[in-house]
Amino acid sequence: MSHDDFNFEPIPGLPERPPEGEEILWQGAPSWSGLALRVFHLCKVSIYFTILLTWVGVTTVYDGGTATQAMYAITQMLPFPVIGIGLLAILTTLYQKTTIYTITNKRVVMRFGIALSLCVGFPFKQVKGASLRECGDGTGDIALQMTGPEKIAYLNMWPFARPWCFKMPEPMMRSLPEAAQVAVLLKDAYKAEQGATINSDDLNTDHAVDHSTAPGMVAAE
Repeated sequence: MSHDDFNFEPIPGLPERPPEGEEILWQGAPSWSGLALRVFHLCKVSIYFTILLTWVGVTTVYDGGTATQAMYAITQMLPFPVIGIGLLAILTTLYQKTTIYTITNKRVVMRFGIALSLCVGFPFKQVKGASLRECGDGTGDIALQMTGPEKIAYLNMWPFARPWCFKMPEPMMRSLPEAAQVAVLLKDAYKAEQGATINSDDLNTDHAVDHSTAPGMVAAE
């Protein structure tokens, strides 16, 4: 999907211009590597196919075949992992290029989708908390805990929903570069909008793999 498919957006990532009094504080997109590793599990799939191909070669030799026959058997199987990994890489690229996260002084907006684009806004008044998880690849995830009777379906938000939270789905800005800085910005915007008292020491962003917490920002599992 090309960027031209979103020419109807007055501002990239938003279905309409923000109303008076609402300002865009930050916009960003997920990291390709983060989506590949934690959403589409490219590394795990690659390891699985490597083990499978090795097993094919070893069993061929164990059954009396020659090294040439083992290589032939592996070659016969090779298209399957190439196609599988290739499709996952394409999906990762499409989601990375069609996803935009937006934080304003009033809400969080997420636009994503390949065949069908979905743009969903989460006003701060409907957010009761958020969680930050920083990952070893330098990216991080921020999940929003929602309140109120209305909730969006988990499948509608996938892959931008916190994994395994089916009963109370949590929208998640996944694979954010510099996630700790974005979390601080979100905390400050939430504080300003809600008038909450937040201790600056409550959000720890010093450790690359730690969970960060604050009132309105609680630790991820």
